[in-house]
Amino acid sequence: MFILGLTGSIGMGKSTTAKFFAEEGVPVHDADAAVHRLYEGEATPLIEAAFPGTTAGGKVDRDRLARQVLGNDAAIRRLETIVHPLVAKARDAFLAEAVRSGAAVAVLDIPLLYETGGDKICDAVVVVTAPADVQRARAFERPGMSESKFAAILAKQMPDAEKRRRADFMVDTSQGFDAARAAVREILAQVATMPARRR
Repeated sequence: MFILGLTGSIGMGKSTTAKFFAEEGVPVHDADAAVHRLYEGEATPLIEAAFPGTTAGGKVDRDRLARQVLGNDAAIRRLETIVHPLVAKARDAFLAEAVRSGAAVAVLDIPLLYETGGDKICDAVVVVTAPADVQRARAFERPGMSESKFAAILAKQMPDAEKRRRADFMVDTSQGFDAARAAVREILAQVATMPARRR
């Protein structure tokens, strides 16, 4: 099975691109959704123990947690040591299921793919991109977005130019849905002829 990593900075259109892969019948693992599930389940007591007052009603309160960790590198690292192994376990279960189901290609949709070294388990990487002004406008459509929050998120993410330099494929979402869909189909056509390169 060919493992395709999908990544892109905030506001680039990665979630929409992931949907286009799913529409083509490709199983997609959404790392953010996995984190949401963990924040409502097995990660909750671990996060409460590490960051008291960040959970309520058996779930992690993401706003409270953000207030404690954003801009604090040591706190972010502590949170990552809790969450990353659980996310990896969910990812591995997804891949095993995709293999069992006979999928030729599976997509790992991971916002911090390069930053966390996730690209090492992928056969190729797709970077979703858009011009900076488009990215900014989309990001500020999100509820609760502020200049400081946007800056903190960007600071955590590898610059778009560096992601594009490393990518095997790119999808520019500023050209509209039809162009992005066509790009996804073209990537899948190319991937079908490529060997899996993981050892």
